[in-house]
Amino acid sequence: QVQLVESGGGLVQPGGSLRLSCAASGLSFSGYAMGWYRQAPGKQRELVAVMSTGGIPTYADSVKGRFTISRDNAKNTVYLQMNSLKPEDTAVYYCNGRLFRAEFWGQGTQVTVSS
Repeated sequence: QVQLVESGGGLVQPGGSLRLSCAASGLSFSGYAMGWYRQAPGKQRELVAVMSTGGIPTYADSVKGRFTISRDNAKNTVYLQMNSLKPEDTAVYYCNGRLFRAEFWGQGTQVTVSS
């Protein structure tokens, strides 16, 4: 049974930082592209960042230069370091693992950026 469990969300002031973690189990982690998506109220889920099995990152334009995705294959964990947070970053953040047609999602973690 595949599980992706996110942690690290919370309330932060504008300009602050958070680090999200996603611990994976039940899959061959190193063989999966791992990513982060987010969904704000009333909006569609959107890609934030993804890291390939080879360690190549891709970012949404809205987070380039502020967010950093990384993975630790030894710990089966993917991270999202979020700096210079803005109110528009407020959303539920979801971890995603993908290998060809197989795709798995975490339950999501809320990130709220507000003063």
